[in-house]
Amino acid sequence: MPDFFDRYIDLVEEQDLVKAMSLSIQNLNMLDLSLYKEIGDHVYKPGKWTIKQIIQHIIDNERIQSYRALRFSRKDETVLPGYDETLLASNADTTNRTIKDLIDELIVVRQSSLLLFKSFSKDMSLSKGICFNREISVLGLGFVIIGHETHHFNIIKERYYPLLNK
Repeated sequence: MPDFFDRYIDLVEEQDLVKAMSLSIQNLNMLDLSLYKEIGDHVYKPGKWTIKQIIQHIIDNERIQSYRALRFSRKDETVLPGYDETLLASNADTTNRTIKDLIDELIVVRQSSLLLFKSFSKDMSLSKGICFNREISVLGLGFVIIGHETHHFNIIKERYYPLLNK
């Protein structure tokens, strides 16, 4: 497991990627969006993202990781760069979007990722490539997708839910 990505992969409890993605879709469908709506655009600290910006970031990241997985699964040996999450976030306008719209989009993106990863043979899943100056397998990228989402939803629970009591 490559460093940097391990902080996300370690958060995934399920050892079967397809099952982990399916469970994540179920969990997204069961979110209590009323809590998110109540928090609204409040942040726990100046300069931090709103919940809508966090969800958009999760969507953007998943699209990027899936793209990387597709390239590596097809034996594309091009070294892929990292990406500037701050740049992407600052250029994604979530002000006129609802939390429900963003969660719906995340679910559709996750369903697409699930179908993509289900399409990979075992050999394709074990294919590796280099991104962000680190070697990682296609399978590893799938677990990064799930762990990255878990990481951010943990932050929402830990740092944004307390805003409900203020």
